[in-house]
Amino acid sequence: MSTGVALLVLLLAWVGAWWLNIRAVRAGGWLGRIFPPVFFGATLLLLWELAVRVFHVSPVLLPAPSAIAVRLVASGAVLWGDVVQTFFKGALSGYVIGCGAAIVAGILVDRMPFLRRGLLPVGNFVSALPIIGMAPIMVMWFGFDWESKAAIVVLMVFFPMLVNTVQGLAATDAMQRDLMDTYAASYRQSLFKLRLPAAAPFLFNGLKICTTLALIGAIVAEFFGSPTRGMGFRISTEVGRLALDMVWAEIAVAALVGSAFYGIVALAERAVTFWHPAQRG
Repeated sequence: MSTGVALLVLLLAWVGAWWLNIRAVRAGGWLGRIFPPVFFGATLLLLWELAVRVFHVSPVLLPAPSAIAVRLVASGAVLWGDVVQTFFKGALSGYVIGCGAAIVAGILVDRMPFLRRGLLPVGNFVSALPIIGMAPIMVMWFGFDWESKAAIVVLMVFFPMLVNTVQGLAATDAMQRDLMDTYAASYRQSLFKLRLPAAAPFLFNGLKICTTLALIGAIVAEFFGSPTRGMGFRISTEVGRLALDMVWAEIAVAALVGSAFYGIVALAERAVTFWHPAQRG
């Protein structure tokens, strides 16, 4: 097949997929919500497969999706071990520790205004530290196992979560606070009955942002020291061996795990903040 014919086939496939997506969106209902992203993703994979095969792209440069799928099936046990090491041990533990500490620090900042002037600038400074500079230091401090990756994740998620917590606790208006004062509510009663519920959308916004930061931080940290497993370790090792199908398989698994993590937090947000106008549509 000539290059011109191949380009024409790819163009026609793209136009046809575009037309089907438009029809699905106009149809509305569940079809309009589910079909477009699924079909659009499938179309991209199909075009990717066709382009690699038609133009004879070297698998060292870009493997076909079918080759990546074969690698996913063949290396399922290895990939699962990498997920356990990187996500469940490093990313998730650092996420829980960092976000939990940030929420507690945010409440303290709200309670003691001098911390706002002292802690927030320090947090801003820490958040600006480059991960590629801090990762080797964390490895030297906490060792090559998941503890050093969790420490990096804590550094990455703490400040975004702290900012969202502080902003959320300040989201109530003066009339609501005056009403609590009229009831002679203590700070603890006001916090749990008014301010934390009002801050819930901000808290979940920070939690969703930190889901992606946690996984990215854990993967990047593994490039600077890791046991013989983990997503970052596997990517760096397989790149050196020119096994790009395995590299893309790890990338696909990381994308799926990150999306699932984000989706779980989003579902929890919908269940907890069902009263918020944004959740009522």
